[in-house]
Amino acid sequence: MDLVNAYIRKIPIGLVYALALTPAIFLIHAALTGGLGIDPVKKLEHELGKLALQMLIFGLAITPLRRWAGVNLIRFRRCIGVVTYVYLCFHLLVWLVLDVQILDQIWGDILKRPYITIGMLGFVLLTPLALTSNNRSVRRLGPKWRQLHRLVYLAAVLGGLHYFMLVKGFQLEPILYLTVIIGLLLLRVVPARRIQAA
Repeated sequence: MDLVNAYIRKIPIGLVYALALTPAIFLIHAALTGGLGIDPVKKLEHELGKLALQMLIFGLAITPLRRWAGVNLIRFRRCIGVVTYVYLCFHLLVWLVLDVQILDQIWGDILKRPYITIGMLGFVLLTPLALTSNNRSVRRLGPKWRQLHRLVYLAAVLGGLHYFMLVKGFQLEPILYLTVIIGLLLLRVVPARRIQAA
């Protein structure tokens, strides 16, 4: 595993940013060229939301991967967090600007539709984390920085619930997302010796 981690340390952070944001480029291109079906706005909105949730899950997996598998991706955690928030902003902007468009209806949807209320709460929780994802904030906040960034756990659960409540009927994918999120959070509290003994 030392050899794997040695190769990981050689990967430029900029390359990770570029690779993580590449799906957005393909999505936008598909939306502009008619590749997203009969309702491209809704498709773009949903796919950006899924990408945000996938990045959030990836970020949550970094610590368990290091703890249980010895794979150290910690140096990419800030990058993944920033990309998660970028995708979330894209998802929100498509909903606000291209989907709903009417300010009164936006507020009405937030207040009356539980899945939108939960999604917006998750966005609100992640906003201070994104704004403090820099070295200056880490130095200024000290120990409080780590406490603040624990909000990501609640935001992840809210994101999974948002997706689960959004879909109509029984669909396996949102259940899997929510299950993975809960599983990754549980791995943070289960003692290592229990996992090793299993």
